[in-house]
Amino acid sequence: MILFITIPILVYVLKDLNKKEEAHKHDKQRLRNIYDTLDVAIWSHDLKTNALFITQGIEKLYGYSSEDFYHDKTLWKKVIYPDDMQVIAEREERLAEGEAVTSEYRIIRPGGEVRWILDRGFPTMDDNGKMVFFNSVLFDNTDRKESEGRYRSLVEMSPDIIAVVSLQKVEYINEAGWKLMGATSHKEIIGQSPLRFVPLRIVQKIRTKVGTLNNPRQERVSIEFQVKRLDGKTIDVEMASTPILYEGRFAVQIVGRDITDRKEAEKTIKTMAYYDTLTGLPNRNSFKKHLNDVLTFQKDKMLAVLFLDLDRFKIINDTKGHTVGDLILQKVAHRLELTIRNDGFVSRQGGDEFIILLGDTSKEKVRDKCRQILNQFAKPFEVEGQEFFVTTSIGISLYPDDGIDEESLIKFADTAMYQAKERGKNNYQFYSSNLNGVSVRKMELETCLRKALEKNQFLLHYQPQVSLKTGEIVGIEALIRWQQPESGFISPAEFIPLAEETGLIVPIGKWVLREACKQRKAWSDAGIPDFPIAVNVSVRQFEDEDFIHYISSVLNEFTLDASMLELEITESIMQNLERSFVILNELKELGILLSIDDFGTGYSSLSYLNYLPINRIKIDKSFVNEISNRSSQGALVKTIIDMGLNLNFGVVAEGIETEQQLEFLKKNACDTGQGYFFSRPLPADEVGAMLEKQKTGMPS
Repeated sequence: MILFITIPILVYVLKDLNKKEEAHKHDKQRLRNIYDTLDVAIWSHDLKTNALFITQGIEKLYGYSSEDFYHDKTLWKKVIYPDDMQVIAEREERLAEGEAVTSEYRIIRPGGEVRWILDRGFPTMDDNGKMVFFNSVLFDNTDRKESEGRYRSLVEMSPDIIAVVSLQKVEYINEAGWKLMGATSHKEIIGQSPLRFVPLRIVQKIRTKVGTLNNPRQERVSIEFQVKRLDGKTIDVEMASTPILYEGRFAVQIVGRDITDRKEAEKTIKTMAYYDTLTGLPNRNSFKKHLNDVLTFQKDKMLAVLFLDLDRFKIINDTKGHTVGDLILQKVAHRLELTIRNDGFVSRQGGDEFIILLGDTSKEKVRDKCRQILNQFAKPFEVEGQEFFVTTSIGISLYPDDGIDEESLIKFADTAMYQAKERGKNNYQFYSSNLNGVSVRKMELETCLRKALEKNQFLLHYQPQVSLKTGEIVGIEALIRWQQPESGFISPAEFIPLAEETGLIVPIGKWVLREACKQRKAWSDAGIPDFPIAVNVSVRQFEDEDFIHYISSVLNEFTLDASMLELEITESIMQNLERSFVILNELKELGILLSIDDFGTGYSSLSYLNYLPINRIKIDKSFVNEISNRSSQGALVKTIIDMGLNLNFGVVAEGIETEQQLEFLKKNACDTGQGYFFSRPLPADEVGAMLEKQKTGMPS
């Protein structure tokens, strides 16, 4: 009976056990199927029995079959990338101590491909602390590592600053960043408060924009500010910041760059835009801006604009060179600043022009300030051991009497300055409405002068030079004339100074030289006896680098003997003696005759005169006029004649108009004369007729 009952129970139990075993096998297979579908491998190793369990994922990771690992239980170690064996050694030490370890290392697959493995190992220890069982889960981490590597390379190789700030300290900074901060490694920066480098107001601004851990905001901030380096130096940076998660924590990522050079360049550009590089004074743009600002806020007060132009500066600049000229301009700027001080605004307009604004002033105060300026210019300027006397002409316009805007005030001050020039220079003049025509006339004249050459409006007249002993024509001076279709002849006294000032004298002077040589050749071909034709040469022409070459080419063009050309130069060339000696001697070697025009009116030194290769000196008309003066009775003219003869120079007296002057000159052994007493300047055909009569012996 008992046996009958037991057998059914046993059958039931066995059936139940079979069902459970089937279920266990089914669950086990399902779990294996799950493992096989993942890029994951599970490694279970019973160290007591040496039983090994590996999922199929191992084949995807390593490229070897499961059987290879079962056959060689150390295969996993043999395929480790050699450089990562240290990682494995450290991992084994920690596992032996019972510690769960997550490691990253590389393996080499059968085809040579290198892959990254993320390996999480879990040891099981016995009561004696000995590892008896080991489980490991392995993942292919290649994509993430390569992505991180590319990102890290970009970050580390970036020339920009890249940093991460979290919990009010620097968590990460790239190489460009820590080097820019003046550190020798990232360790000097990591862990530091950003306030050590960045102003508090900037940190607060960033916090306001990007938020905090408790109140994050997804807002990007871009800002420029100054950073203090570890060595104490300050640099300008441009920085953008944005909130990120860094290792699971709220953080701010910073990307920035050093813009110190850019800021310096911007500062330089701004300085160049508003300040004169030579003198350091505010320039034209700065003056206009300042004047407009003052006009906006001081409408009820008198203002004065002073326009200054240096007298005779161009002569110094042309003869002594731009280096000396620039040094003088710097000294002028300094004197003006000392004179004006806090009473006004001093600026340089360019060239030798300066403008001063006097604010909240009166007409009497302006006069007083102008006198102070003129007194400052009465003292010589010492440059390179030489003294230079430079005066200035000042034009003045007043607000609101003469104008109420910047353009009018500057224009009228400029107009008044020209009036000061015409009244003898070295003085000041207030603007008045009748002066405006002077400025307009000058501007119109300059415009026409620039077109006169191309329109063939210039012509030459010729004035004979006569031997005072025989009365024969022994030379001729070529004199330029300007004939405008609308205005007729323009006086040389009006357009020659303008040509000098604008530099147009150089091309005009070349035209005169060529035309005069051409005419002299024509007279020679007509059988006119040989005598020189004289041409005036300005300082600007004399300093032209092409001057000697041009004269030689003209003489060659017309096959004219050099002795048929006489160049009349002024005493102002003496201000650059070194260059003058060179050029004069080159001209002399060519065979060209040289004379000093308007002798006695310039600033030449008699000690040098004897050493210059000069043929003749010309007594200025102003001295010849003194012959009729009872008080002087021509004493100065006699002195000049005696000096010229003693130095073996020929002497020509200009501007002879009376019999009395002629007799005095003949009595004192002056050999040549020129002036209206003999003939006014005439066109070439009239002078040619005179020369023909002289050739044939007919009375002229």
